Amino acid sequence: MAQRLLTSGQYDTAVVAGADTVSRFVLAGFQAFQALSAGPCKPFSADRAGINLGEAAATIILTAQPPAGVRQPVRLAGGAVSNDANHISGPSRTGAELAQAITQALAEAGVAAAAVDFISAHGTATPYNDAMEAKAFTLSNVQTKPVYSVKGALGHTLGAAGVVEAVLSVVAMTEGCLLPTAGYSQPMQPEALNIATTARPASLRVGLKTASGFGGCNGALVFVRE
Repeated sequence: MAQRLLTSGQYDTAVVAGADTVSRFVLAGFQAFQALSAGPCKPFSADRAGINLGEAAATIILTAQPPAGVRQPVRLAGGAVSNDANHISGPSRTGAELAQAITQALAEAGVAAAAVDFISAHGTATPYNDAMEAKAFTLSNVQTKPVYSVKGALGHTLGAAGVVEAVLSVVAMTEGCLLPTAGYSQPMQPEALNIATTARPASLRVGLKTASGFGGCNGALVFVRE
């Protein structure tokens, strides 16, 4: 929404913020869902068993034009949302709707799937979410790209997760460092992905950020480093 307001010329600057905390109510809710892992979570691992909760806050400032003096600015080039209307808390089993959001975001950005350098995945470490994301990546032809999830290190920061992980995507691109997936141990089958397990230097020009949530909501953002 912020990107579209800037593109329309109505505004020069937009501030996007996200923050969330862990309360007893939230903890009890995820316990009722049986979605919490008893140990450190393991995004995209065959033995993943649920999420860890985290707390965070982050802010992104979007501008219609790059601020003066900024070298190699990162541009939010495209974005899309979809809804699979599958279940109040469970994602689609096919990944088709997240794939639709990814495909639309890439099209808006004018970027081919082959040009994507990395994927910052939602990667909650729940059995259904990670399998669904892997299927979506295959359907949108980005399944061979390096994938990471920061939730193994930060936990699921809930309402802050999208902004936090978008910020980290931009930092990875500006610093030239592919981020690792903490907790990853063994590949999923049959949806094995190219999981980044260690931080390593990399030239990252195009980044894809995905997210999925309760109620079947899916989103994808495409960042391009100029």
